[in-house]
Amino acid sequence: MDLKKIKQIYDSPDYNNSIIIGGWVRAFRANRFIELNDGSTIKNIQCVILDSTIEEGIIKRISVGCSLKVKGKLVESQGKGQSFEIRVEEIEILGESDSENYPIQPKKHSFEFLRDQAHLRIRTSTFSSVMRIRSNLAFGIHKFFNDNNFNYIHTPIITSNDAEGAGEMFRVTTIDQNEIQSKEVDYSKDFFGKKTSLTVSGQLEAETYALGLGNVYTFGPTFRAENSNTSRHASEFWMIEPEMAFYDLNDNMDLAESFLKYLLQYILDSCLDDLNFLDERLVKEDSQKPKNERSDLNLIEKIKFTINNKFVRVSYSEAFEILRNSNYNKKKKFNFKIEEWGSDFQSEHERFLVEKHFKSPVIIYDYPSKIKAFYMRLNDDKKTVRAMDVLFPGIGEIIGGSQREERLDVLKKRMNEMDIDEKDLWWYLDLRKYGTVPHSGFGLGFERIVMFCTGMQNIRDVIPYPRTPKNASF
Repeated sequence: MDLKKIKQIYDSPDYNNSIIIGGWVRAFRANRFIELNDGSTIKNIQCVILDSTIEEGIIKRISVGCSLKVKGKLVESQGKGQSFEIRVEEIEILGESDSENYPIQPKKHSFEFLRDQAHLRIRTSTFSSVMRIRSNLAFGIHKFFNDNNFNYIHTPIITSNDAEGAGEMFRVTTIDQNEIQSKEVDYSKDFFGKKTSLTVSGQLEAETYALGLGNVYTFGPTFRAENSNTSRHASEFWMIEPEMAFYDLNDNMDLAESFLKYLLQYILDSCLDDLNFLDERLVKEDSQKPKNERSDLNLIEKIKFTINNKFVRVSYSEAFEILRNSNYNKKKKFNFKIEEWGSDFQSEHERFLVEKHFKSPVIIYDYPSKIKAFYMRLNDDKKTVRAMDVLFPGIGEIIGGSQREERLDVLKKRMNEMDIDEKDLWWYLDLRKYGTVPHSGFGLGFERIVMFCTGMQNIRDVIPYPRTPKNASF
């Protein structure tokens, strides 16, 4: 089919010429006006059936949700709401719709309802906008790294190591279920000859390639068997993880800031129609909330705020003192009171620093070693590591990273303190034996940046088919 995309028509309308489009009916009024959308843009195009142009039998079969191929002439619109329309010459019904039972009717649906219709929710304006932004973000990520001479590598989905040390991993096995339930399982008889799981991170493998290629990045699915039903957690999600040889922590923070600002500007430049639609939707929702719960910035303002402000850099110890001495903490407005140095900051603390105290994106660095992973470089004070987290308004932590520990003796000691067997990571230790260099990296949860750019509040609504506890229906 030689079809014209609706986005192409809006970008460059070719008046008084016949065109052919395909799409799904969003609305059909008075047996004459068809609102058609093909997914290429948030905008529908109105197709007008003139008297006796189309057989009555075909008109009676047109309903919301059905798919059409329409041939007609693009003309200036006589009605309100659109600058042009298609004067229909021919209609072919490609797929009829049971309109009475079609779940996506032209009305407002709750996100909870639409999650049960995950195969059809993409036909709504909100989800088509979210997924176009997601697609453009993915392309922008690859473009940024390609333009900056990074090599894209594919790290394994099946792994025998736990990069995070959390132990919340999905097991991959061909051993009989009854045998697995016994206390002693002989994994040497398993498919891979050892205990294996779905990966929680491609970082460790990416480090090996960084120490040969220089700068690399991964972009792929990761899995956490964490029994959490919060709006920010999913069992399957995507991660972007760059690793850079000869980078210290300051280089790492510089890259993270420039990377995020690039992505946000890229989305502003490429998805403005979708952003405007989502912005308007959020403003309407916000207006119905009590004044003390309304956002200070709308969606596009929040994106521009992040682009235009230099990220404030503050050590964990400085941030701890700011939080401990804040009125929010003293008046017990935090759900988790800040009392002892070394405690992990919660999202409410991170957002306070960004939105109330600094009024700017924030990077916290030099975290207590006891709350961070074994591979992070130990500072000279022996109690903090060269870690960093990037905090955004409305979301809190969006990036976590560190300078990696390149010293063999220190790394071994840290692994021993955290009960990590050297035999399992012998190859990782080898990197410190053969030409070790300072190196750094970070991880960006892809769905987190999609949530930030769309204003969506639940991770289930920014991934096509969410995988969460008790939910793998599609």
